[in-house]
Amino acid sequence: MSVFDLLIDQEQVVNVLTEAVAASKDATNESQEMTHAWLFTGPPGSGRSNAAIAFAAALVCEKGGCNECINCTTARAGTHADVELIRTEGLSIKIDEVRELITRASWSPSVGNYRVVVIEDADRLTESAANALLKAVEEPGLRTVWLLCAPSASDVLPTIRSRTRSLILRTPSTDAVAALLIAENFSPEMANFAARASQGHIGRARFLAKSDDARNRREAILKLSLQITDIASAFKAASTLVDAAKKEAEEEAQIRDDAELKNLKEAWGQQGSKLTQGGSKAVKELEKEQKSRATRMVRDFLDRALLDIATLYRDVLLVQSNSKDSLINIDLISEITKLAQSSTPEATLAKLEAILKTRTNLAHNSAPLLTVEALMVQLK
Repeated sequence: MSVFDLLIDQEQVVNVLTEAVAASKDATNESQEMTHAWLFTGPPGSGRSNAAIAFAAALVCEKGGCNECINCTTARAGTHADVELIRTEGLSIKIDEVRELITRASWSPSVGNYRVVVIEDADRLTESAANALLKAVEEPGLRTVWLLCAPSASDVLPTIRSRTRSLILRTPSTDAVAALLIAENFSPEMANFAARASQGHIGRARFLAKSDDARNRREAILKLSLQITDIASAFKAASTLVDAAKKEAEEEAQIRDDAELKNLKEAWGQQGSKLTQGGSKAVKELEKEQKSRATRMVRDFLDRALLDIATLYRDVLLVQSNSKDSLINIDLISEITKLAQSSTPEATLAKLEAILKTRTNLAHNSAPLLTVEALMVQLK
């Protein structure tokens, strides 16, 4: 088994990466298959981060990615000495983090042939951080490889983009995702439902298949959008959705925040209510990071909710086009048919465009409640 076997429905990308790994192992090979900087792009759930991590594992593995040796397992886990795995749970990656990363990336490999840096959210680099990274990508170390991940090439500075080799991952097919879930011992019915509802997002599909709560929340969100009949109900739906997002984020964050704060204070030698010198500053920095993470969690919840609502209007559009073969929300067929009969395809398309525009506005830090209220009024 290879590390690339974990990539679903990405045969073309796997072929390119396999050839690059082979070229990296052959000192006599002077082809252009291997380069020092790569950009992995693709829609959420396509596996762009998984592809980058698999490539990193293959580069530090003596066998080119066997998925069994210590190099492969530690690289995938983010604990390999020569693989830097950069993830952010906040809203952005700042310049101080990038400067520290560049320093570490310049070190010589300790056990492998390469020092590999994987930045999972290159689209979240601030402008100053991206400019700092540019110099490192322009003048890489002899054995340093940069792997950047972003939703699309336009989310990365053009100057960085021009110095990387681009790989575009596609959304896995519903059949491929369903087959993966069936192989993981989910029932065919559950696998097919989760694959449809997730729209090819592998992580989301697994979550829906595993969690009753996730499926119930999704159903509640879809029914919420069906209950909009006037301006008052539109505002109520928006308020309900945003409150649910905040509640989920707070519940998830509280457990992590308390544990992180406790561990940090212990590390700084807390005695009673006092910390050693520098401890108070570290606590403030952590609290700032936690606040940023909570804000992102709210937006992520709303984004998932909007994608679910979009599937509803996609189904409406299919019914209006006399096509019911690939409906996602089959269990709501009567409500979808009623919506389709009371509207026009043009109006449905306008609603889908409004949902996509709202997702973009939320990504650009617009006020969640006002933004969702404006959408719900349009959906009315």
